[in-house]
Amino acid sequence: MNLGDNPILTEGVEPDSELKEWLVNYVGEKSSPEDGQVTVENIIEVMAEEFPDFLMAIAEENWVRGYHQALVDVDENTKPLDETKAAKRKCKKCE
Repeated sequence: MNLGDNPILTEGVEPDSELKEWLVNYVGEKSSPEDGQVTVENIIEVMAEEFPDFLMAIAEENWVRGYHQALVDVDENTKPLDETKAAKRKCKKCE
């Protein structure tokens, strides 16, 4: 799988709630998929065209959360190095 490939995009959306039923019908009428199956990608394309500020808010939130998690991960992964350096400084043989 390439970095840009996301298998979720090609999955069909089952209208198992009132909102999904409305959205699948709306996107199906708007995009007219050849096989009649509305996919997640179809919904994203229609949302990007008709409601870009909604998708932008989600994208920004995901970016901020991902950036924050990366900083937490870096901080957590440097602790063992800091502890090892501190232990070496306390070691009589290392002096």
